[in-house]
Amino acid sequence: MKSKQSAQKQLLLPSKIRQMFDLSKKRWQWAAMLFMAFVWGASFILMKRGLDALSYVQVAALRIFFSFLILLPLSIKNLKHINRNNFWPLLWCGLLGNFFPAFLFTLSETQITSSLAGILNGLTPFFTVIAGLLLFKHKPNVFQTIGVIVGFTGASILITNGNFSSFGHVNLYALLVVLATMMYGINSNIIRFKLSGLTGVQITSLIFFMIGIPAGVILMLTDIAAATQHPAFASSILATIVLATFGSVLTLFVFNNLIHHTSAIFASSVTYIIPFFALLWGILDGDHIGTLQIISLIVILIGVYLSSLRRKPKLL
Repeated sequence: MKSKQSAQKQLLLPSKIRQMFDLSKKRWQWAAMLFMAFVWGASFILMKRGLDALSYVQVAALRIFFSFLILLPLSIKNLKHINRNNFWPLLWCGLLGNFFPAFLFTLSETQITSSLAGILNGLTPFFTVIAGLLLFKHKPNVFQTIGVIVGFTGASILITNGNFSSFGHVNLYALLVVLATMMYGINSNIIRFKLSGLTGVQITSLIFFMIGIPAGVILMLTDIAAATQHPAFASSILATIVLATFGSVLTLFVFNNLIHHTSAIFASSVTYIIPFFALLWGILDGDHIGTLQIISLIVILIGVYLSSLRRKPKLL
């Protein structure tokens, strides 16, 4: 049994990549975690730079469509793996894990800073736990229940700017990021529980095959000609292409494989670290980071940590 599982895990990555690092080993799991955090932390500022000349629809659609083009040879090769049992899970992964969040994040960043988006993205493992509890009937323990309350409190501080007395202070654009993280949480569970028979490479290539063409159609329906007249057009296109190559394709290969080797909760816990990289990139780009944001980040991370506990931690 163990040899069979080991053989399956060895198929999760192409042989050349597998020779470079083995995600079945703990040190490479943490190395992969740091790599994803660095790249995804930079994704928020890359989206912001893409918005310099492009609309939020263009940035999101171009990101998905370019990822689709990069992966097309692999997608065609892996089409044979689609069947009636995994078609809908793959489609939902494409929509919830990539398509809708891409548009939600770019729309939100038209009105909020990349740093704030990065901090709120830290709710992903929190919603991974919630989705697992709701979709797979796992009863929460006391720490997970407390974590839910703490996590929502931290997010609420950011969304309302610390003013809980009026709905008028709710930042609706920040709520878009929260909605995206909810989708990420569901997506992680679908990969873990519904797509365990596919490798990370197969999942990534097939979901972009499903959502790439619709994204291309949406992109063609926008006014690209007007965007080309903007002085920052070239840099915006470059930022979006880098975002697609690293923030979508490469990191998703790693993420989807990491889920298979560990768990949805461990893999999604990369968002513990992403906010710190997002803050760093935001500061370098001139974002103002206030005390309220720092406090909210700490509260959210505490809530996420508590939500991820499966049993009562041992006291020293």
